[in-house]
This record gives sequence, C-alpha cells and structure tokens, in this order.
Amino acid sequence: MSELQSQRIDKWLWAARFFKTRSLAQEAVELGRVRLNGERIKPSKDVKLSDRLEIQRGEDLYEVLVSGFNTHRGPAPVAQQMYMETEEGKKRREDQAAMRKLAFEPAMERTTKGRPTKREGRQLREWRGY
Repeated sequence: MSELQSQRIDKWLWAARFFKTRSLAQEAVELGRVRLNGERIKPSKDVKLSDRLEIQRGEDLYEVLVSGFNTHRGPAPVAQQMYMETEEGKKRREDQAAMRKLAFEPAMERTTKGRPTKREGRQLREWRGY
C-alpha cells in the first residue's frame, strides 16, 4: 500500500476489489449504491482514512471503514487491508445471507430475462389455476 492521504472513490472501490472494473464502480456510485458517511456522492469524490462507506453489491450491504489506499489492484489479501468491515455490518450481512438460504425466493432462480417461454407460461397458468 502506498502513502496516499486520499483517493478517488471509484479507484478505491476498484483497488479494494469491491468491483471488477472502475467503470462498474463509477456506475454504482452514480446510482447511489455507495454512500460516504451516509451521503450520496459522485465518482470523483475523494475518500480519506477512517471514512465510513456503505456499499450495496447485489443483495449484500457492506459497511466498511477506510484504512488504507493502493494505486493499483493487487491480490485479495492486500485489498482486504484497505478496509475494516464493521462488526454490526458484518453480522447483519451474515444474518441476511442465512435468511436468504432459509426463505428461498423463486424469482431469484430465473436466469432468463424478459417474457416467459411458452413452457413457462403454461406452468404459470397451471399454478394459478387457469
């Protein structure tokens, strides 16, 4: 890790391995899926040490404190040194994962997008009693 004092949020999210590309990190910030100290931000906003981030990634919400910076994307163990996940955030995320395992959501299984196929339409009509 380098001796930076601050870094753009999109670069930090990419280097910390929350997103695969900087453009995905930028898009998440623009859509409000990343909050800095509870506030919506722009991708060019700088993060500083001990800033609190809330990162929505899919179904998971990560609450982390910034503890370091890196100018390039390195291996996962190095990236994990760039932040500390809060205890309450980690517990909440693990509880939600356990709930998703217990309460299966059928809509999450669908891999296709758009209209149902003819076969799926028949099954839907049969389940609904039509």
